[in-house]
Amino acid sequence: MKSLTDVVSGAGLSGYAEIALILFVIAFLGVVISLFLPSRQRVYERMRRLPIDHDAPLDSDYRSDGDSSLRRLRSSGQANRSE
Repeated sequence: MKSLTDVVSGAGLSGYAEIALILFVIAFLGVVISLFLPSRQRVYERMRRLPIDHDAPLDSDYRSDGDSSLRRLRSSGQANRSE
């Protein structure tokens, strides 16, 4: 009776591992390239500020003038209120 190791090694499945590795590398490079595209910089900058920008609507564009919600709250006197 053949062992499982003999059956699997004789099946010629090593090509699938190489194909999977190539697909993974292509997907990884696609994500890395899309992360550093200059056209996506504005979107990622807006997402970076979402946790501290509580009053910004999700579908509006990020304001590039540097005005954060914390500054707006401080100027209006609402920053010290607890929720």
